[in-house]
Amino acid sequence: MPPDAGSVVEMWLAGAAAEPMRRVSSVAAVAGLGLAGDRYALGGGTWAQYPDLEKQVTLIDRDDVAAVAAETSSELTPGDTRRNIVTTGIDLPALVGQWFRVGDALLFGMKRCPPCTHLERLTGVRLVKAMAHRGGINAAVVAGGPIAEGSLVRPVPEEEAVRAGAPTGADRPVPRLV
Repeated sequence: MPPDAGSVVEMWLAGAAAEPMRRVSSVAAVAGLGLAGDRYALGGGTWAQYPDLEKQVTLIDRDDVAAVAAETSSELTPGDTRRNIVTTGIDLPALVGQWFRVGDALLFGMKRCPPCTHLERLTGVRLVKAMAHRGGINAAVVAGGPIAEGSLVRPVPEEEAVRAGAPTGADRPVPRLV
């Protein structure tokens, strides 16, 4: 594995807002929508009114979930965080404003994904403070493709992203720094 790469360890989807998350071993990333079968790709989800590029896919680090669980003295699991893709071995916040591959899909890091009180209501755990800098990131799917547990997660240079169909110039996504 390249030194700046990580991997997918779990994937989670929900068909509708506030519906329980279900673990999947593989999924298709769909350009411009998100993950096939997930609430946001289907046009739903609690935050569906926010800009499309900011809600297509969420990623979180497995070690961050474990740290939040320890800090909150809870049994928080990656699926409880309502993030889609759980990774290991890669600095997710460093991907905000960058092109990256997850499996065969090309994504763009749109913003950090801080927790909200909605997540606290669903989990019953006081997460906002503990997850403030460990909530993962939101990403847009630029070029679709299959993703499976074990898939490589790696940043890609602009040239590779453009060859894969990434927009350039004024059409290039603009990350939101929060």
